[in-house]
Amino acid sequence: MTEGPSSKVIHAGFSRAVHWQGRSGRLFDLLGENLDQFCMSEADLYLLAQGGHALWVGTLAELVADPVSRSRFRLALTCADRVFHLPAPTDPAERLSLVWELEGAEPARGVQAA
Repeated sequence: MTEGPSSKVIHAGFSRAVHWQGRSGRLFDLLGENLDQFCMSEADLYLLAQGGHALWVGTLAELVADPVSRSRFRLALTCADRVFHLPAPTDPAERLSLVWELEGAEPARGVQAA
């Protein structure tokens, strides 16, 4: 399910900030949502995970334009137990770099959300 570029559904009680550590060691603040009720926004980048393992990282635009990404997303939905998002960079090179970083990410240990 998708919404317009400026609309976003946030379900009270399901959004929470968590820290994940990327491949390079950089920390990322991700906002978690209820997997059964999340809506994708064109402005965000998403991470579907099972436990602490990233299964799929990408954007709504990638789902529309890339059949391989769409297949990986569908497969990830069958076993994911959580979904996170953060604002997607507008620069394509930065976005690809962030996808690479988060594909190898894991929950940060010993870091408390602010």
